[in-house]
Amino acid sequence: MSVARVTPILPVELGAGPFAISTKGLNKRYGSIQALAGLDLDVPEGGVYVLVGPNGAGKTTLLKVLMNLIRFDGGRARLLGLDTRKQGALVRAQVGSVPEDHSAGYEWMRIGRLLEHCSAYYPTWDQEYANRLAAKLEIDLTRRCAQLSKGQARRVQLLLALAHRPPVLLMDEPTDGLDHVARDGMLELLAEHLTDTPTTALISTHRVYEIEKLVDHVGMIRGGRLLAQMPTDVLRSRLRRYSAALPEGWQPNEKDPGGTLTRRAGLGRAMEWTVWGEEEKVVAELSGAGAHLQEITPLSVDDAATALLSTWET
Repeated sequence: MSVARVTPILPVELGAGPFAISTKGLNKRYGSIQALAGLDLDVPEGGVYVLVGPNGAGKTTLLKVLMNLIRFDGGRARLLGLDTRKQGALVRAQVGSVPEDHSAGYEWMRIGRLLEHCSAYYPTWDQEYANRLAAKLEIDLTRRCAQLSKGQARRVQLLLALAHRPPVLLMDEPTDGLDHVARDGMLELLAEHLTDTPTTALISTHRVYEIEKLVDHVGMIRGGRLLAQMPTDVLRSRLRRYSAALPEGWQPNEKDPGGTLTRRAGLGRAMEWTVWGEEEKVVAELSGAGAHLQEITPLSVDDAATALLSTWET
């Protein structure tokens, strides 16, 4: 196998909006580490936007900035038109958050008392809905927060995020800590919530395949910079895997297909390319070079993001 590291030119503009979340030139440094480096990111209103990138890319830092839990150094960040630095309390009232940390907080409280406590901060808290969520998530309201396992705490966090029917959800690895059954139940519940409640969701996860059916837009970051953002249908239509049988004398380094080559793999006279570009042009160049095209496969969002992120050096 060989891999061609050719950096594609990918879309970063999502039009004029409206955007529920928007950052411009966002910078955040931790000592010598640049966590966010001029990040420009837009999340369309009413959509589900998945944010992907390697560890240390700045995903968790971005979500904390949007909640005004940490102060950024430069640029701007807005959520529902609110300045996250100057209007942090108003911002947090509009957000349902599933943080990276699994702790439900208030370890001495029973879960039922925790829900009562949190409901006081949200005028839109829907107690009937909270009770239904607790039942669906199999949450024992009599247990103390300190007694919760990692997965149980995650389910409580999801309940707290959804029960006040916020217009924005910010979720950091929301399925982390859940077993397969709990994960599937949580995703089904989240899908129902997004259908029934007008919501914009920004989800950071390494497990894109778990939420792929929910996702409308994808953003990719590395080193605190935006590499690409686009609707998922654009990603699926422009990045394809091409499999072909090769003629004698084929020289792959000289006859790669049109578009931007991101990956090449092959053994013997069989070759496979993952290419960002127009399918018609890629097919024409492969056929014109004598290759017998056998299959064209659209990639899943998870596989596509992995392929594209791998073309950038750290």
